[in-house]
Amino acid sequence: MLQPDFYPHPVTQPIELMQTHVSYVLLTGDYAYKLKKPVDFGFLDYSTLEKRRHFCYEELRLNRRAAAALYLGVVPIMQLGDRYQLDGSGDTVEYAVKMRQFPQDALLSHQFEQGELTAEKLRSLAEVIAQFHQSAKTNDRIRSYGEIPEIRYSFDENYDQTAEFIGGPQTQQQFDETKAYTDRFFTERQDLFQRRLDQNRIRACHGDLHLNNICEWQGKLLLFDCIEFDNEPFRCVDVMFDIAYIVMDLQAAGRGDLSTIFLNHYVEQTGDWEGLAVLPLYVSRQSYVRAKVTSFMLNDPTVSEAERQRASEKAARYYRLAWAYTQSQSGRLILMSGLSGSGKSTVAQALAPQLEAVHIRSDAVRKHLAGVPLMERGDDRLYTDEMTQKTYYRLLSLGTELALLGYPVILDAKYDRQIQRQSAIAAAHTANLPFTLIHCTAPREVLTARVRQRSGDIADATVEVLASQTEEPFSATVQPSVIAVDTTQPLEPQLAAIVEALTESEP
Repeated sequence: MLQPDFYPHPVTQPIELMQTHVSYVLLTGDYAYKLKKPVDFGFLDYSTLEKRRHFCYEELRLNRRAAAALYLGVVPIMQLGDRYQLDGSGDTVEYAVKMRQFPQDALLSHQFEQGELTAEKLRSLAEVIAQFHQSAKTNDRIRSYGEIPEIRYSFDENYDQTAEFIGGPQTQQQFDETKAYTDRFFTERQDLFQRRLDQNRIRACHGDLHLNNICEWQGKLLLFDCIEFDNEPFRCVDVMFDIAYIVMDLQAAGRGDLSTIFLNHYVEQTGDWEGLAVLPLYVSRQSYVRAKVTSFMLNDPTVSEAERQRASEKAARYYRLAWAYTQSQSGRLILMSGLSGSGKSTVAQALAPQLEAVHIRSDAVRKHLAGVPLMERGDDRLYTDEMTQKTYYRLLSLGTELALLGYPVILDAKYDRQIQRQSAIAAAHTANLPFTLIHCTAPREVLTARVRQRSGDIADATVEVLASQTEEPFSATVQPSVIAVDTTQPLEPQLAAIVEALTESEP
């Protein structure tokens, strides 16, 4: 397959061979061909020709869900005498998945390394993955993989397989505390796992959705190389398990800000804010798996001492991240306040990455409650007093729950009525959570101009709606918690002051 005359089409020479422990990939220019190695690792079995054929077709079927433009078909490799041909004549001796070849700089992992993975691209990625998850198949069999014993098996296996690396890339404390956290989580949060099942959050996902398995090609973000081998627990998972790979990749590289941007947009698209309760478990798990796989290199006699040292340092970094996600954090509640057009969402969207905070917009909560697509304008039924009350109740319930789990949470709504503010303060006080209210202001003519020019956003407020809005004054009990932001003035120094004030007030 390294010879040009093997192929029935022109090739770019030299043909490049890439391989992993389970596959060969031949890069020919316009097309790439992927062959499965005849291996059996227990969880993965490609040991016979028929099995390799079956999993080639499975790879084609499953990856066409999110990368149809790349996956063209399965082609036989034929032998006639001592000559091999692609889809020629003779006996079939192997199968290959035929794919469109894309440049390596199309990989999001490469773009991230080059500093080209922008906030806007991450939001687009969040939308692509949200759509993929919402259309992914689920049924009783798939949901069964969301039962605690099924989930826990891989966690326990990870600990069994890494005990020998204690005192090397991971410490005894990290091992003990990471394992104790997951043991407690499975014991104490059975209600959470049941809700994930009830809400159909266990789906036939990708299973290996890290930045090296996502590319930008011909103007589209494509999710490729999903788990196709016959081990459904690897692919039939909680949607939060799937996105935890991306969160881990960004966090491990010290880009919690980008991780926050991606995560906030994903949960806004899906309405799955409750999933953030289980996310730390899965980020810890994915980090631990990355550490484990890297640790295995330390026992490979063919690995040089320099490579072994690099592997040890890399494994240690991922063990630390896995451990860090198990440590308790102190959350807080931050309320945005201001009329339509005052810049609340702009300020909140800028603050969230700096604080690594969950940003929840009332507009998104309202539409998810009503079953209205985010970018579709809601009718009058969406803005009744009853619906507004439900929206603020849901907003505060989510915010309080997530803050108690250790997240900084920004609740982005008008909060123009004293009763709404008092409810939030009371909830924060009862939960012993730090509380701050950020009040965004601008002259009425500026608000009107902004609302009139607004487009491509989920907010529905019109100039007529703005004209009817008024703000009740802040009460004496709220006033000490208020930070004012004049959004007609440069935001950067005002945001820096807010971040500094909040950081200094952390418990």
